[in-house]
Amino acid sequence: MNRYLRDSYWHLLCHRTELPANGDYLRLQWLGEDIVVANDQGDLIAFDNVCPHRGARFFSADSGNGPVTCPYHGWTFRGGELHIPCRHKFREHELNGLQIGALALAWCGDFLFASVKPAASLENQLAGMFDRLAAISMDIYGRHDWNAYIYNCDWKIAIENGLDSLHTPFVHTNSLGRLHLSDPVNSYEAANSLASFEIKDAQMLRRLKTVGKLFHLSEQFEGYMSMFIFPFTMLTSTFGYSYSLQHFFPAKEPGKTQFYSRLLKGVLRPGLDASAMQHFFDSTAQVNRMVFEEDHAVCRQIDDTRYDWHDLSRLSSDEEKIAHFRRSLQSATPR
Repeated sequence: MNRYLRDSYWHLLCHRTELPANGDYLRLQWLGEDIVVANDQGDLIAFDNVCPHRGARFFSADSGNGPVTCPYHGWTFRGGELHIPCRHKFREHELNGLQIGALALAWCGDFLFASVKPAASLENQLAGMFDRLAAISMDIYGRHDWNAYIYNCDWKIAIENGLDSLHTPFVHTNSLGRLHLSDPVNSYEAANSLASFEIKDAQMLRRLKTVGKLFHLSEQFEGYMSMFIFPFTMLTSTFGYSYSLQHFFPAKEPGKTQFYSRLLKGVLRPGLDASAMQHFFDSTAQVNRMVFEEDHAVCRQIDDTRYDWHDLSRLSSDEEKIAHFRRSLQSATPR
């Protein structure tokens, strides 16, 4: 089932401004298989991190800048073409049509999605969430923080934790809990969901409103939002000043989750010195990392052998997003 969800769905890989220069790349792992997104002379491409010659990996770092060149024999992908050194030493028919393992790509605004073999269009998969996500993408410029490690729990537990707002005051007392969030207002689009919260801490609310004059945002909102893009991705934000893009990919080892988070920066007011916001984004990234560590700590205490993913009982009204996720997961499982 995990492979079906990976191959048949579109997955949000990155924002266009994360890879602004030729040679910029980032690497993600799905079920232990590497996927690379790279800037190839201005075009973003996504492909298996495996050279088609002898199977060596192009990249070993999570992100950076460099040519798509195999370190083993120098095979290079550049300008949309595979360049093979000493081509005359190969039989021509063996090289005909040989390419890197490119993925199908689709855009939602400035968000890039990829899929191995999509079962539907990106618009159909996102349903009514497509326009909202596209608008959000236009309020983002660049990546501030990159964070990746293994969650010691099943990926579904990690997702359900992200969909659960009941645990916030208990698990995130000194981080997210400081906002004193209201009960969520939930909405659903196909298998995806969106939760919107008011911030009840008056002092924190005043501070956040004051910061708003430093940004130039079309999708400005007051409060906290959490968007779930089925099946593996969360996008969260406070006031739209930054967005935390989180992936919870099933790891190759059962009972493990490959976790990624990136802090994407909101567009600043024209003329504002970006260095003046360094501390603000540093603090936001620090709080986000604290929240993820707290989530990981509680998720790894859950015994997944006692989980029944079909069980919709014992879920409160605040956990209706979890019930929706479980129903969506059942519907997505191939018969």
